[in-house]
Amino acid sequence: MKEMNKAYRLRPVSMGEVVSIAIGALLSNKLRTLLTMLGVIIGIASVIAITSVGQGVQKATEQQIQALGTDVLQILPGEARTGGISRGVGSSSTLTIEDTQAIREQVKTAQYVSAYLQRPGQVVTGQTNHATNLVGIDLNYLKARNTELTQGRFFTAEEMEQSTPVAILGSTLLKELFGTDGNPLGQQLRIESKNSYEIIGAFEPKGSEGSIDRDDQVFIPITNMSSRIVGNNSLSGKAVNGIYVKTNSQAEMKLAEFQVTNLLRMRHNLSASTSDDFNVRSQVGVVKTFTTVVGLFTVMLVAIAGISLIVGGIGIANIMLVSVVERTREIGIRKALGATNRGILHQFLAESVMLSIAGGIIGIVVGILVAFVTANTFQFPFIVSVWSVVGGFGLSFVVGLLAGVIPSQNAARLTPITALRSE
Repeated sequence: MKEMNKAYRLRPVSMGEVVSIAIGALLSNKLRTLLTMLGVIIGIASVIAITSVGQGVQKATEQQIQALGTDVLQILPGEARTGGISRGVGSSSTLTIEDTQAIREQVKTAQYVSAYLQRPGQVVTGQTNHATNLVGIDLNYLKARNTELTQGRFFTAEEMEQSTPVAILGSTLLKELFGTDGNPLGQQLRIESKNSYEIIGAFEPKGSEGSIDRDDQVFIPITNMSSRIVGNNSLSGKAVNGIYVKTNSQAEMKLAEFQVTNLLRMRHNLSASTSDDFNVRSQVGVVKTFTTVVGLFTVMLVAIAGISLIVGGIGIANIMLVSVVERTREIGIRKALGATNRGILHQFLAESVMLSIAGGIIGIVVGILVAFVTANTFQFPFIVSVWSVVGGFGLSFVVGLLAGVIPSQNAARLTPITALRSE
């Protein structure tokens, strides 16, 4: 204490001494200091974790969509209506295998065209029964959907032409029926309890597409699907649930969409005043839409988390005001020994900023740990952007600065006599 008093008498207090005194004051009541920092810790950790998780989910979804091909158009049938109520896109039978063939022959921007037909169904092998999605595909599916096999082979032209009962499993279905290390090749699979299929291959994992797990599916020749399982045709040909069009390049997506739309309108005999009875979707549009939605959702959550920072700032301001009252006599002694108003202001302001910065650093570490654990638990990329860390640290500094201004000014304005008379 004598050395500190001597410093006040002989020279202005240096910044190092201000920091040293502030640290001593904070460590003198460790529990109160920790509780005061808690609001800042929670706020900064929430901002870091939410931002990281949002970016990770966004990146994972973009990767899944890009794996399906950003140069791919998906054509879906129109909407069926019952009593004037729409049953949703794809509920009508307005697309046919013949439409697929026409697109393949007449749309020059189309590199690969693939039709598919799907239904929910039951599959059985041995004693295992599993509800899955049955998908009929054609020979262009691998190229149009950017898909590879991990086991076995794809359908042959002869099998497609003769509607041969052969099947390829998605990775999820493979694990459900045969386990992680099971070999399905050559084994028999019953579909809908009546049709027996030979398993000839398995697809690589592709993740989810909307609400559909693309890996929990069994794939069979579309000719077999149409004749043996679905058995219903549209008035103008064999109905399909959708058509994939892989363009020559992403730059030709708009042109391909225009050409496909005009061709299908002509084939379906639609007048100029009649709306399309089909829908053309782009994977690029899906990426942009999802990115926008996730971005807005992340901003909203970060804003909510920011409320914790405000609460934390109020907590720091409250504790600093209490600290000024508790240390009034100390302030009076220091002023009597020559401490200036600026010196007192700097001391209490330093305590407030250090409280907030310490909370911010802990919050950054906690936020990164939470983001890392979440990313590993739910299997999406772990991303921590530099701006979120720098922004979190900057926010903690600003919060401490603002929260300490009023208490520090109150302390600096005290006169030595008033302070020394305080009990």
